[in-house]
Amino acid sequence: MPIATYLRFSLLTLCLAASGAQANNLSLIKNGFFVERASLSDSSPILPHQPARVLPSGVEVSRGAVALRPGAASLFRGRANGTLFAPVQVLPSAAKQLMTLIAGAEAGKAGYDAVQHGARVRPTKRPTEMTVAEIYQWIEDTPGQPHAIGRYQLIPATLRRLVRHQEVPHSKRFSPELQDKLAHQLLEEAGFSDFLSTDMPRADFMLNLAKIWAGLPTSNGSSYYEGYAGNSAVYTWDDFDAHFRKIFPG
Repeated sequence: MPIATYLRFSLLTLCLAASGAQANNLSLIKNGFFVERASLSDSSPILPHQPARVLPSGVEVSRGAVALRPGAASLFRGRANGTLFAPVQVLPSAAKQLMTLIAGAEAGKAGYDAVQHGARVRPTKRPTEMTVAEIYQWIEDTPGQPHAIGRYQLIPATLRRLVRHQEVPHSKRFSPELQDKLAHQLLEEAGFSDFLSTDMPRADFMLNLAKIWAGLPTSNGSSYYEGYAGNSAVYTWDDFDAHFRKIFPG
């Protein structure tokens, strides 16, 4: 092959490869969030309130939400093998409103500084004043008690998973901004982007949220984990549905 022809062919091949890679990357962007593949052992949406119990399915249930044990199957089989990494700080208005609704069922008035009420030994500082490393140390120093923390009552397994996936430095403060960013990944894992694009029915998305946060009701008015570790829905179904429709009309 003449050298000029070879060079043109090589250049064309490189351009096509770059174009394909770019297209592949673009396919991984949804609503400004980068889709990061995760292993099954990392698939664990979670959060708590009271001492957790382990169901036969491998789901560990606690008051504020649920966590999958390492290696357990995903709550959302078929979609949670991938998780979403959020490098941006600005969240969509609808996401903020939805997270406020969830926080009302999980943290109450304490908001971003909420600590599970069953924790006998509480942190010496407000959660929003602690670094991720300090929270980890508090968890390590106080075994045998609930450790759900923050506005979304993140339990240790969930917190560690989200921090790892989003590559959050352990020196980072557990600020409201960071808590929102971590919680938004859970929304995405439940199908937030799919719901907004009408690829997921409203009822399916709401059920997925109830599978993550035990304070939310299912359509029958009960928590998805009703009766496990004292779980019960904070909202009635009518209240949850009415607030949901205000956030997402139509």
